Formats: sequence, structure tokens, C-alpha cells
Amino acid sequence: MSTKDKNETELPVPENVSVKKQGHHVVVTGTKGTIIKDFHKLPALIDVGDRTITIRPAGKRKRDLAITNTAKSIINNMLMGVDKGFRCKLKIVFAHFPISVKVRGREIHVENFFGERSARISHIVGDATKVNISGDDVIVEGPSLEEVSQTAANIESSTKVKGKDQRVFLDGLYIYSRSEGD
Repeated sequence: MSTKDKNETELPVPENVSVKKQGHHVVVTGTKGTIIKDFHKLPALIDVGDRTITIRPAGKRKRDLAITNTAKSIINNMLMGVDKGFRCKLKIVFAHFPISVKVRGREIHVENFFGERSARISHIVGDATKVNISGDDVIVEGPSLEEVSQTAANIESSTKVKGKDQRVFLDGLYIYSRSEGD
């Protein structure tokens, strides 16, 4: 590689994480699992070195430089996810009917929401995403920030109150904490 361009960005790879590039896919493996991300639509040049990842813009415009920072953020989240993991916590809140939450396979069933006979079902996104229920908390954990956040958002939106004043009818599951694992 020649001299370092002022627009190129380097990311260090942690010790217990391995990174490979297969075509347009970047594969990051660590203690919490493996994440594969396709970068073919992102106009940035990604080179995987021994212990660094170099990201260069495909052009010289301001938009290309912004896309370089986007790629850096995505890869940085992948590196943190396979090393430490991500966690979202949701609180079960009810005033009218006691809500029960159950995990069945790759689905989450919210039962007895406002006394409804059928359960409200939301899907768990990703194979490595885990959902645990402890008391009145629902904990979503996994290596991929996108999959953990989308699973938590699916659970929260499945209990959205429609047709009633939301200031009075506060029943539902609400995200109250997002953090790195460990």
C-alpha cells in the first residue's frame, strides 16, 4: 500500500476478533458469534489487513466521504458486537389486565394484552439473537446491533395501543435501556 490518503480511515481489530473479506462481504467472528454484512451497495473501498481495517472513499465528493464514515460506524458496531454483544431491556407495564410474555421458538407471544383472547406475536430477528424474560423485564441480547434493536422494536410496536388515549392506557412493553453486553 502506498502513502496514507487524508480521507482514508483505519479501524484497529481487537485481539480476540478475526475479520475476513469475501468479495463484497465482510465476515467478523468473535466470542459472541459471527456477523456477515454485504457492502456491495456502499461506494467505499474496504481493505482488511493483519490487525487493521482500512476504509477509503470511492470518490472525492463530500457524499463519498460521508459514506466512508457510515461504513466505519457499521464495521465498528460489528467489531463491538462480536466482542461484547448488545442488550436492550423492555419493561412490562400493565394497569388493567396482567400481561404475560412467552418465548415460543423464534416468536414472542404477548398474552392477555387488554384482555384480548389472541396473543400478539412479534418475531425475533436473526439467528444469534436471544430473548429472556425475568420478572417484569424482557431482555434481548445478541452480537448484531441491528438485529437486537429490530427485535426490541418489534416487541414494543406489537403492543401499541390504537383507538384509545395513550396517556390513560399505558399498558404495553417499553424499551428503557440499550447498552453493550458484559
